[in-house]
Amino acid sequence: MSDHLKWEAAEPGVKRKIFPPGDSIMMMEVHFEEGAEGYEHSHPHEQLTYCLRGKFAFTIEGETTIIGPGETIFIPGGAKHGAKAIEAGAIIDTFTPLRNDLLNR
Repeated sequence: MSDHLKWEAAEPGVKRKIFPPGDSIMMMEVHFEEGAEGYEHSHPHEQLTYCLRGKFAFTIEGETTIIGPGETIFIPGGAKHGAKAIEAGAIIDTFTPLRNDLLNR
């Protein structure tokens, strides 16, 4: 199995699986236990997140938006953001350009 297809701990109650990237775009699946958080951070990459299941509160530059299954949220490059699982769930995060900080661990 490729290293890119292994589940890894990201935060307490959060695990992720990074899929093989393209030349300038990448994707990962992230699972959250209820109440788990992706702590506030920023990166220069654009991010598009799709909710597979569950309910999430995303805070981007101080503004909170709730998303559920089948909904997406866009996070501009450089924006401070974080997420909290209102209920257990899973999301797909897509980034461009590549998040070498995640790929070159």
